[in-house]
Amino acid sequence: MASTKRDHLVETALDLFCRDGFHATGIDKILAASGVAKMTLYKHFKSKDELILAALHRRDETFRNGFMRDIERLAKTPRQRLLAIFDVLEQWFHGRKFTGCTFINASAEFASPDDPIHAAAAEHKRLVLAYLVELTTAAKAKDPDALAQGLMLLMEGAIVMAYVAGQGDAAAEARKTAKILLADAGL
Repeated sequence: MASTKRDHLVETALDLFCRDGFHATGIDKILAASGVAKMTLYKHFKSKDELILAALHRRDETFRNGFMRDIERLAKTPRQRLLAIFDVLEQWFHGRKFTGCTFINASAEFASPDDPIHAAAAEHKRLVLAYLVELTTAAKAKDPDALAQGLMLLMEGAIVMAYVAGQGDAAAEARKTAKILLADAGL
């Protein structure tokens, strides 16, 4: 039962952090929304920062697994998968729970690169980039690392423009530019 309460706390906190921000979401708000006692929270987490880290790890795992699964579902060839990235982003942007990128938001609220929360956000971005390198390598790009980096920049820009500027077609616009990068990479 304890791991269930821990999981419930993490999920509740993650939803609140995504919706309201990390600093704006206090422990009392998390406890009220989860229905869990303060003693139970501190049995599982020594601090709010530890809870934030657990929430970020959960979000990383669910986001990356879903992202990869959706890309592979939408496209069969390595080249098609490189473009499907932007189709998956578009679906996410138009979903009812789109609140921007949890990791961009975390790094903004915990700006010091030495902060463990900032480091967890940066690690998520490194892992997404590593997946893109796998895709660009499988597609046999001339320079897989450079292409992956370019695609990552397009993805991140699309996420920011969709959330901050409300640009509904950000993923579609990024996809157009991705086609140019793929052609330059010999794909």
